[in-house]
Amino acid sequence: MDIFEAQKGEYLISTDPSKLQIDVIHGFLSNRSYWAQGRSIELVRKSLEHSLGFGLYKSGEQVGFARIVTDYATFAWLCDVFIHETQRGEGLGKWLIQTVINHPDLREIKRILLVTQDAHDLYRRYGEFKVIQDPNRMMERLKITPKSI
Repeated sequence: MDIFEAQKGEYLISTDPSKLQIDVIHGFLSNRSYWAQGRSIELVRKSLEHSLGFGLYKSGEQVGFARIVTDYATFAWLCDVFIHETQRGEGLGKWLIQTVINHPDLREIKRILLVTQDAHDLYRRYGEFKVIQDPNRMMERLKITPKSI
């Protein structure tokens, strides 16, 4: 797959895996996110190997991230989205979501799902996401162990 990049002023979004700063991603997810507390760096590495990662950078320093798990044909799962606290309020989350859903290999996918506790408005307004119409059709298998976080 080709590397995709978008520039906006001093900020860059890139899908180049060699640019991802795993320590930054792990640090945020494991220590500051509500959904991935305690996630090991090994699990972060493995998840990146099997996903399309979008790094957001300012002057070469990673300040944001989003990850897509997909078959590139019919389905995608948007997850692990964050903007570092020092960069919030700049519209970067909006730009990151729009860039992800407009990626050339993703924009024709029929269904992109995500789970959020507190960012419904962001995803609704800038990614055209909607609350699932019939959540009774959705099922999950949730296995909570230290290794599955």
